[in-house]
Amino acid sequence: MSQLSVNLDLVKKYNVAGPRYTSYPPATKFTEAFTAPLLTEKIAANNQTERDLSIYFHIPFCETLCWFCGCTTVITKNHGESKPYLDYLEREVAQMAARLNPKRKVVQLHWGGGSPTFLSPDEIRRLGEIIRKHFTFSDDIEAGVEIDPRRLTREHIAALREIGFNRASLGVQDFEPKVQEAIHRIQPRDMTQQTLDWARELGFGSVNFDLIYGLPFQTVETFSHTLDTVLEMSPDRLAVFSYAHVPWIKPAQKILEQKILPSPEVKLELLKIVIERLTENNRYVYIGMDHFAKPSDEMVTAQRNKTLQRNFQGYSTCGNADIYSFGMSAISQIPDAYWQNEKELSHYFSALDAQKIPLARGYVLTDEDKIRRETIMRVMCDLSLDYAAMSQKLGVNFAEHFANELAALKFFADDGLIRFSQNGLEVTDAGRLFIRNIAMTFDNTLPQAGEQKHSRTI
Repeated sequence: MSQLSVNLDLVKKYNVAGPRYTSYPPATKFTEAFTAPLLTEKIAANNQTERDLSIYFHIPFCETLCWFCGCTTVITKNHGESKPYLDYLEREVAQMAARLNPKRKVVQLHWGGGSPTFLSPDEIRRLGEIIRKHFTFSDDIEAGVEIDPRRLTREHIAALREIGFNRASLGVQDFEPKVQEAIHRIQPRDMTQQTLDWARELGFGSVNFDLIYGLPFQTVETFSHTLDTVLEMSPDRLAVFSYAHVPWIKPAQKILEQKILPSPEVKLELLKIVIERLTENNRYVYIGMDHFAKPSDEMVTAQRNKTLQRNFQGYSTCGNADIYSFGMSAISQIPDAYWQNEKELSHYFSALDAQKIPLARGYVLTDEDKIRRETIMRVMCDLSLDYAAMSQKLGVNFAEHFANELAALKFFADDGLIRFSQNGLEVTDAGRLFIRNIAMTFDNTLPQAGEQKHSRTI
């Protein structure tokens, strides 16, 4: 793939609200009517198989709140709060592990938050022991952890490596001091560099940086300097997110409205330089949406081989694995259902005290949901659709089933974002940026006009 050029007129045209498709239907469709007995039935059926497992642990704690944050967090400087949380995590893991087929192997492990590195090194080791006690890891497990370079020691990284982590994702956002001050996240370059050096020294095979564009005081010039620094540091992957301003969900984001946010025109220019700079000279391959990876990365290979997947952790190379998640707000996924844990810490604790699954809400998929989910996921991951292959996989005549949707895609073809062939369609390199919009064509759950359910697609 050569350097990509971004057409800002098309960006303006297609910059509408839409799902990120970490699931289909999106989590906005989950309901509290989803009951624990139904969940028990679905889990029992799922464990008649020996399908691979992907397990996720949500560590919600952060010492301070980053004002752009949209995650489910518990803000506290009291590190004593993590010990009882680990006690409850252990109870939840034991409760669920008793329901799982012991022959199933974990091919993917992820810790997110909040900040998993809020835990002390000994607590990291303790959680690792809990997981090892109840699950069997595959020999080639992909184990990723989100790391906050602030308030971090080398022993934190060593402990993570000891319990099996081989991938790390560092929150960076922006290296410009004025931007960091505005978002309440002071993190000098030396701090990030030290974390990166420790991770590489201790044997982490891949390191990702998270960046955000659209933050207060960002300009094309300042973010160009951030990209210069990033390219010098050379992480293996990059996730460059558009700041999602959703104060009706995250009230703390209202603080940023008092600061100088980039105009829509500047934000689009920021997006343009991100894509064009990162793909220049084939430094990184643009996977789609907000993800970039070096050409030799497994994610690039998986996309080329059409084995890339997408789930609640984003893009993944671990296909056909069921996700069992633990901790407050964590979301699980099996072929027939999704479910989410309680989002309030006290409710999460109370459910486990009552020896219940800490279930808050969920969703059972219909046959039509499954057809649309597979179609959307293949568009998002493969950047193409083979009508015959999809017909065979889904048990329908794909071209007839989606006749209206395929006709609606003509507008994208007219703009050079997809190419039709006799047997299918392919997303062009220019179309990778608009992949959410293309996928939305197959979504029959989109909210009514005027409903604030999703961030903008670009």
